[in-house]
Amino acid sequence: MKARIAFSVTPVFLFAAYVFANDGSTFRSNVAHTGVYDAAGVPRLTGLKWNFRAGGQVYSSPTVADGTIFVGSTSGIFYAVDEGTGLQKWKFATKGRISSSAAIQNGLVYLLSYDSNFYALDENTGQLKWKFSTGGERRFEAKHIHGMEPAAETMPDPFDFYLSSPSVWNGSVYFGSGDGNIYALDATSGALKWKFHTGDVVHASPAIADGTIFIGSWDTYFYALEAATGKAKWRFKTGEDPDIHNQIGIQSSAAIADGTSTSAAATPTFMRLMHVRVQRSGFITTRALG
Repeated sequence: MKARIAFSVTPVFLFAAYVFANDGSTFRSNVAHTGVYDAAGVPRLTGLKWNFRAGGQVYSSPTVADGTIFVGSTSGIFYAVDEGTGLQKWKFATKGRISSSAAIQNGLVYLLSYDSNFYALDENTGQLKWKFSTGGERRFEAKHIHGMEPAAETMPDPFDFYLSSPSVWNGSVYFGSGDGNIYALDATSGALKWKFHTGDVVHASPAIADGTIFIGSWDTYFYALEAATGKAKWRFKTGEDPDIHNQIGIQSSAAIADGTSTSAAATPTFMRLMHVRVQRSGFITTRALG
């Protein structure tokens, strides 16, 4: 049997010794989404340590905190698994598939489900602490999308299957939703602090740097918002494809490094990478790659 990459899109996920870094308690390591982990790395893999069978396909990345792996599946079940043994610690059932990564902070696990609820669970027990209902999760949809027939029929984008992974910062938790909103909730109580409405589905994950949220929407805009208030600082217009909607919108998540935000427009065949120079007064586009 050939080796399988950990957390592939199957009901089984595998764990090799020392694969996960010790600061992985949010998507791509930190709220700036740099993908840089505070660990020495893996000098060599020594073979399969354990495997765990989930109740559905695993699309999201695992989140690791305090010796526990947290991950959801398309069955709507969210799991807490012991990092050392692969044994289940607890599980929590939602009523929709879970296809985004969780965030863990101050003893709470934050996750979004396709049942249109955002959840905060106790890290140790899986007990529900609070939940917040969005306006409804859905996929981006259009007529003649990717050239599919019949051309007059509105169809959901089959490549839009991820949800926004939350970011926790300064007492708030931030995420995007299929209802077109970007939300900021009180991280302790789940109370709504603010929401910002875009023109379409928001399934990208928010990156945060210097008190600013950077996130894209399927409405073709990339936004910079004040994290404290939700007020728009600026927005950047990406391309349009009114015929087959093949290269439209931003599904991927931004990363902030050295004052530059990097994101990519959504397309099934290639990623159009854009670099935006982040400034207090706005932005300068540096280049776009196809």
